Amino acid sequence: MAEFPRAALEALREPLENGHITIARAARRCEFPARFQFIGAMNPCPCGWLGHPHKACRCTPDQVARYQGKLSGPLLDRIDLHVDVPSLLPEDLLRAPAGEASAAIRARCIAARDRALARQHKPNRDLQGKEIDAHAALDSAAAAFLNKAAARLTLSARATHRALKVARTIADLEGADQVEVAHVAEAMQYRRAGTGS
Repeated sequence: MAEFPRAALEALREPLENGHITIARAARRCEFPARFQFIGAMNPCPCGWLGHPHKACRCTPDQVARYQGKLSGPLLDRIDLHVDVPSLLPEDLLRAPAGEASAAIRARCIAARDRALARQHKPNRDLQGKEIDAHAALDSAAAAFLNKAAARLTLSARATHRALKVARTIADLEGADQVEVAHVAEAMQYRRAGTGS
């Protein structure tokens, strides 16, 4: 992602937030649908070796800061899951056990989406404002944990609401009616990974 010009990355903010994009030229203005699933990846630095256990990074701190700075806080706020993928030694990669079957994961995802649609007639990602509070159904311990974690991580209101929607989805994947501390904690872990947004 950091290889793209910053202006191109910033242009993603509107469609990621609203699901549409507005193009204004001279006296005309057009709006187009732009709902999509965004998946991006980036190295930790320009050379790609920052934090590697067996190879040294050759970038200066200034180069690393400039590279990671291409992703603004407002753009990162609109990305729900930030996942660090550490490098693996070849022998660890080759000895890794097989993961869960795609069919089982698909069935669980369909069931979670069906739960959300039955509860609120829309997917969790489309909840806005008071709908989030109404349908998140946090128990008191989860609400206290969310407040404490959001304050400690200095999350914006947008990032906090997005984390709450992710926690609701995690609860739906588990078949839970209420969002519990474990669901909020997992959602917060996804906010902390990567560049620390």
